[in-house]
Amino acid sequence: MKIAKKLAVAACVASAFTMMSTQAEETKAPVSVSQAGTALPAGVTQGPSIEGVTEYRLANGLRVVLFPDASKDTATVNMTYLVGSRMENYGETGMAHLLEHLIFKGSKNFPNPTKEFTNRGFRMNGSTWLDRTNYYVSFTATEDNLKFALAWSADAMRNSFIAKKDLDSEMSVVRNEYEMGENRPSSVLMKRMQSMMYDWHNYGKSTIGNRSDIEHVRIENLQAFYHRYYRPDNAVLTVSGKFDVQKTLEWIVKDFSLIQNPKEALPAEWTVEPTADGERVFEIRRKGETQMVAVGYRIPSALHPDALGVEVATEVLADSPNGRLYDALVKTGLAANVFGYAVGAKEPGFVIFGASVKKGESLEKVKDKLIETIEGSLKQKPVTSKELTRTKAQMETMYERAFADPEGFGVGLSEYIALGDWRLFFYGRDKTKDVTAQQADSAADKYFVRDNRVVGLFIPDDNPQRAEITKAPSAEELLANYKPQGAAQKIEAFDSSFDNLDKRTQRIDIGDLNIALLPKQTRGETVTVCMKFKSGDEKNLFGKSSLQPVAAAMLTRGTKTMTRSEIEDRMTELKMAGSITNFTTTRKNLPAALELVFDVMHNSIMPQDEFDQFKKQMQVMIESMRDKPDALAQNAITQHFNTYPKGDPRHEYSLDES
Repeated sequence: MKIAKKLAVAACVASAFTMMSTQAEETKAPVSVSQAGTALPAGVTQGPSIEGVTEYRLANGLRVVLFPDASKDTATVNMTYLVGSRMENYGETGMAHLLEHLIFKGSKNFPNPTKEFTNRGFRMNGSTWLDRTNYYVSFTATEDNLKFALAWSADAMRNSFIAKKDLDSEMSVVRNEYEMGENRPSSVLMKRMQSMMYDWHNYGKSTIGNRSDIEHVRIENLQAFYHRYYRPDNAVLTVSGKFDVQKTLEWIVKDFSLIQNPKEALPAEWTVEPTADGERVFEIRRKGETQMVAVGYRIPSALHPDALGVEVATEVLADSPNGRLYDALVKTGLAANVFGYAVGAKEPGFVIFGASVKKGESLEKVKDKLIETIEGSLKQKPVTSKELTRTKAQMETMYERAFADPEGFGVGLSEYIALGDWRLFFYGRDKTKDVTAQQADSAADKYFVRDNRVVGLFIPDDNPQRAEITKAPSAEELLANYKPQGAAQKIEAFDSSFDNLDKRTQRIDIGDLNIALLPKQTRGETVTVCMKFKSGDEKNLFGKSSLQPVAAAMLTRGTKTMTRSEIEDRMTELKMAGSITNFTTTRKNLPAALELVFDVMHNSIMPQDEFDQFKKQMQVMIESMRDKPDALAQNAITQHFNTYPKGDPRHEYSLDES
């Protein structure tokens, strides 16, 4: 059961846009009589109908899409649930895909459906993608087969076992899928590209999930996920091929109408990925025989008006052998092949271009040419009439082929259902005829830009430099044999009232030096030293107010006997934390610390090179404040109340003056 790597049917057809009234014939008002003129089963209403495809709705919210086509003696039942990897929580990546596997493991009334499918000659499969999960069975069109397929789909919706034993067996199968992907350079590169494009949104997480999540997800979490999302009001049932509409509706009502939705509403989602603010570049180094480079860009939702323009621009650039990347890279011999595809999704998706490069040849040249062509080609030479005609013809052919195959169409509708409505297939088909070269040029100009760009390189390396991080022991294990050293220190309960501070403070004057000592017991015999120096008044400091902080900062940048580094090392050795005039140390180191202060105060030489560095650092810091709201606000306040003239030590400098 493979994970969908691209939108099914065709990548281009998923680029549908903002829903509007469909141009094809459509029944808008719900009715109680089918288009064939027969009465609908109780509780069923008919919705829109386009070109023989008709929607019905049950009272519990289940939508049913029927596409009768007797051209082949087969029928297909496809169930689409509006849940994919986008809905997974922390530690639960890959859970939607795991659940896809477990649904086929049995339910209350169908304990071994796979065996039954095999006996009946059914073809079955499922797939998981960003916004949806789907399950389908195709079979020879008999009433008994169809009734069986519908009954199983209904039972699987709410009665699947989702058992621990099945999780244990299927986890290894899914893990093998994961490892197969990890052994393919292209798969690894695309997975990393996806993660680099998103910081917060779950589209950045590969649908296959993280290995540790796959291996350790709890069965109760998986069961909760199943019961939360597998419900009639979050599902669309599609039946296509050879069948009787009236009977099929009656069977659907019998099997599905009594299924109730959970009382809890579907979880709300509110994560919006911020606009990308700069190019991101990454490398993957693994064993391999082929180099690869990929360039990705985030693009709008498939429902966005620009989506079709993005799709056309992508095809014009990436088509082989007629695309511009093929001309620029393959025909010139720079790359072995090129590719490109857009992943249109319900929320903003992404487009990826790439190239394979022979081992030993320049990957940088290919990267540069790839970016140059993607971001510059359509600016220099807009999409031509020939390119547009070819691309539209290819897209229209894909639509026609999809609609001509009842089985493929019934399953492929899952992609449009995931976007919000199956009618988007027809809407996209009709809009493709009207797309213009200007739409493609405009979309490329908006989204294929530097600051929205992610570049990934796969570099074959037989000796990658890995930093394997092994599991750490638990705190209990670390402390099992730990024996603490030393007894608890006696700490004084100090009264910090003003009276006690005055009483305990010892004052000493040595010449002009005033000293205040406040002895007390402290943890670790910590001593705090604070020094203040009188440096002048408003008259003799006029025009010199910046000298004091600069001089203080320069004191420790070099003396007659010590370099800046040596002073820093000495302060560390003496356990001095803080500045040279305000620091903490220990009682034992206090005498040596004061000697160091004396040496620095009297012998600082303020080297020119250090002074130049200091000025540059200050300039950069001040410049950085120009775009900080808090700094600008503070500057505005100080300037508003700035009453002293420039040069006065009390004058508040503006950022420009600083």
